[in-house]
Amino acid sequence: MSDNLRIHVDKTFKRQQSDVWHAAEMAQDVESHEETLKKLNDFYFTLKRQILQYQNCCLGLFPSVGSPNNTSRVAHVRDSIYCSVAAWSLCQAYRRIDDDNGRTHELGQIAVKCMRGILFCWIRQSEKVEKFKRHQLPQFALHSTFDMITGDPVYTDEEYGHLQIDCVALYLIFLNQMITSGLQIIFTTDEVNFVQNLVFYVERAYRTPDYGMWERGSKYNNGSTELHASSIGMAKAALEAVNGCNLYGEVGAAWSVIYVDIDAHNRNRTIFETILPRESNSKNTDASLLPTICWPAFAIHEEAIKKRAVSKVERKLEGRYGMKRFLRDGYKTEIEDPTRKFYRPAEIKNFDGVECEWPMFYLYLMIDKIFHGHREEAEDYMKKLQPLLLHSKDGVLLPKYYYVPKNKIEAERRNPGSQQRVPSPEGTTEGVFMWGQSVYLISQMLFQGILNVNELDPIRRYLPALERPKFSTRYSKFQGTPPDLVIQIVLIAETARLQQLLATYGIQTQTAHQIEPIQIWSPKELTKAYEFLGHNDKLDLTGRPSRPFGVLSTSKIYRACSRTILCYPLLFELSDFYLAQDISLVMDDCRNDLEFLSNCWKLSGRPTWCMVIRENSIRGHNFGEFLDLLAQFKKGSVDGVRVRLGRLQSFIQSACIEHLDFLHQIEDPDIFQPLKEKVVGSNFKSLTDLPTLTDITDGHYVNEKELKPKTSYELVTLLKSLDDMQPQSQILKILYEREGHAFRIDSYTVSEKLEKLIHRAGAHKHWSVVRLCSALLGKLVDSLAPSVTTVLVRGKQITVGVFGHEEEVLDKPVSPNEIKNILYSKCIPHDIRQAVLQQELILCIGKLIATSPGLFEGILKIRIGWFVKAMQVEMEKESDNNVDIHALSPHSIKKLLLNILTINVEEADYRTPLQKRQLDGALNRVPKDFYECVWQILERTPGGIKVAGYLLPQQPTQSDMTMYELNFSLLVEQMLSKIVDPSYRQIMVETFMVVSTILERNKELSFHQSVNMDRIIQEAFDEFQKDLSQSEGREKQDDMKCFFNTPPNIKRGTTSYIGKVVIKILLDGELNVPTEEMCLVC
Repeated sequence: MSDNLRIHVDKTFKRQQSDVWHAAEMAQDVESHEETLKKLNDFYFTLKRQILQYQNCCLGLFPSVGSPNNTSRVAHVRDSIYCSVAAWSLCQAYRRIDDDNGRTHELGQIAVKCMRGILFCWIRQSEKVEKFKRHQLPQFALHSTFDMITGDPVYTDEEYGHLQIDCVALYLIFLNQMITSGLQIIFTTDEVNFVQNLVFYVERAYRTPDYGMWERGSKYNNGSTELHASSIGMAKAALEAVNGCNLYGEVGAAWSVIYVDIDAHNRNRTIFETILPRESNSKNTDASLLPTICWPAFAIHEEAIKKRAVSKVERKLEGRYGMKRFLRDGYKTEIEDPTRKFYRPAEIKNFDGVECEWPMFYLYLMIDKIFHGHREEAEDYMKKLQPLLLHSKDGVLLPKYYYVPKNKIEAERRNPGSQQRVPSPEGTTEGVFMWGQSVYLISQMLFQGILNVNELDPIRRYLPALERPKFSTRYSKFQGTPPDLVIQIVLIAETARLQQLLATYGIQTQTAHQIEPIQIWSPKELTKAYEFLGHNDKLDLTGRPSRPFGVLSTSKIYRACSRTILCYPLLFELSDFYLAQDISLVMDDCRNDLEFLSNCWKLSGRPTWCMVIRENSIRGHNFGEFLDLLAQFKKGSVDGVRVRLGRLQSFIQSACIEHLDFLHQIEDPDIFQPLKEKVVGSNFKSLTDLPTLTDITDGHYVNEKELKPKTSYELVTLLKSLDDMQPQSQILKILYEREGHAFRIDSYTVSEKLEKLIHRAGAHKHWSVVRLCSALLGKLVDSLAPSVTTVLVRGKQITVGVFGHEEEVLDKPVSPNEIKNILYSKCIPHDIRQAVLQQELILCIGKLIATSPGLFEGILKIRIGWFVKAMQVEMEKESDNNVDIHALSPHSIKKLLLNILTINVEEADYRTPLQKRQLDGALNRVPKDFYECVWQILERTPGGIKVAGYLLPQQPTQSDMTMYELNFSLLVEQMLSKIVDPSYRQIMVETFMVVSTILERNKELSFHQSVNMDRIIQEAFDEFQKDLSQSEGREKQDDMKCFFNTPPNIKRGTTSYIGKVVIKILLDGELNVPTEEMCLVC
């Protein structure tokens, strides 16, 4: 055979072999295609039979239970959303098939009809949205149930727990998912504006107590709302999802884009992560966290936090038949009274151990495992689920829950998990449980591989922000914080002569004139601009509420009305409050802002931080400190934060840019007032040319009591003759209280005189006068309400009021005016200066607890008046002179606060036992596991615990609450708050620990009736005095200071005396000692 012939034969053979392989591949593809099509069609008919046949033809809503016999017209929004998602998911799967018989379009339109039906119902309640934006109250909440046919409300605001933030957030998440997949759901600009207002609706979830996913509020089911981690997390995820979303999809215009306040998102994010793994104050954990941290929200991507939350849900709530919703959940148990809407006190104890178990939550965990590629773990959940599914003529059904039959409840309580449970009527005899069945069908599409995770999650929520695709670069998008983030800093000088002066020190700045046409706006102007966002006259919607923006929002560069704009932070806004007069504090706040930006910046592009330098800022003794900060800017590092100082024009390319396209229809863009360069006289050649302050010595001290007998005329005459600020402030105080704010002294009113004195005293650092005058004028610091909220959402409470007098507890977010009224009403009768001093402390505490929560470890109730007392105790230790705390600068107050919170063990050794107890007692700090110890004492004290006349009863306390519940800890703090002396409070805490230790080591002992803790301390003090009298010959006295100044753990220390008294009470027969056992007291 010739070589040519051999080559020809080889080629022919290879071609034939290739054809065989290709034919085999085609046959395999055809077979795979047919198999996929068969699976899709099976799911299609199952979905039709189990879900879609029950969709209402008017609005497209779904009932909660699908059955031909179900005559109820009530549709729950959450159930309808999940039903529409099931149809949309199958629509996504069908997109792979070319010849789908029109099913892709049909299923997509089913989802569209439902989502538009919900929108129709809500848009008719636009007046509620408008009210809710300003006052987050249950009566202004969008309804969560509607009539399926008419779309009318079914229950009134009082009849039902409609306030469910997670429900609105869930709608926003899937609205974006569906639009991104190609569905057209939003048709008009009116609808765009309404959806934007839904974003405003959920933005304040972090401070809005709601009824949660289970529509019952707290676990006590008494009609009360509380902050839920599941609601906050769902809102956080929704804000991330819709930010920059074009509601018209790929064919959208600039004015159909949704905007999100990044500062609101950050508050939701940090507070959500702080609350986890807890669900709320009353619920230690809850199954509702699973849809929040797993699919569909994927609200957290920090693996450690997520793992801790999920494992806690599984550890506490998992049973053989699924997950309990939460502990002591009485819903649908056989012993729940269905005729009553609310439970009675202590009733939830009856449900302990017999809560219904919901198999649906295995599905959320299974879907999450599939999303993250853990196939084997997904199969494990599927195996757990299989025995719980029921087979019917309509196919496989998922029961809503499994319950313990009435005749087996006692046996189940004795031996948890031993009894066979019965499936609920929903999902079996009464019809399809629509929510659970929808999730089941979605999970099976994923499990069988006909639906891809990217098809179920087109916006890639399951990926960390950095790994998600960016669909548009015109609008800011969330991403993770880069490890090498650099903050761009722009320095704007108020005047040209100030710019020249700073240049002599090597500090390069720009003026507002030099950066033109770029404009510098104040945060108030940015707030004014955003008031046009979502504004709609037809729906009576006013747009974004007039709330100030935080430093994250002011660190973007904006493009609006053909202008480029940079905002300076609220920190540099000319404020009515006196804190801005303390330059040291302002410098501290600058550093805090930069650190905050470096930790919390989540947007693409660099943050640009604008510092406005005013001439007033560099006058006085703090100029050197100011120059040090600017020198750090030049070096490129501020306390470890990387910064870059430069010209604004050179930063634009690398900055985060936000286009405010919603301002395109403004008739007059000149309504916004940019910062203008201040025109002044001659230039400063050096710092010595700056106007200096005349030294003033306050040698003339006047007591208010001496002034009060004088007439107003005499006081005015005296005021004119004095130059000292302290007596001037006292005279003005009396005139203000006696004659009113409008009383005139020459050409000025008393109020105007007080304002002038504030500025003069502030310039001379006379802070006691500043605080007195500011309090007389009823001043209120900016950001006070957010600071209170920041503390509350970390599971703590705040009380305001002067030490030793009546306090008021702030246990829920309140408005600035409410805080102002409370503060002034509590402080004015005792020391009016504390009304403003306590505002300073709340502001500082809010910042500290956000950045260093560990400082407040063991402090559950932050009593501001007592914190002032703790600071005074520390001042007395540091100085022999009697220094008035009100005379300290705001910066010194902040340093003193930080000092008392950061005292370490070594520093504590230099304090006497009395000083230690005064400090810890004033801070209300308790040891680790303290509240658990009190719970254990209460378990063995049928009559309850008495402290300072307050009785903490055993029942219903231990029936309503659990040991680790935050509400129990707050109840203990309420009892301890009756004590008026910090040292005595600390001795009381030590006494609790001693009693707990004795009872812990002697399991057979318990109190017959109540235990009087004050009696134990009094008798311990008597024993102490007796020994002191014998050893040192001292006479008996009532003052306990000597006892308080005795170390606890030494021979003849306070612990030994307290322990001796407890043992004595034991021997007196106040403890129940079983006769068959011997008592060993350790």
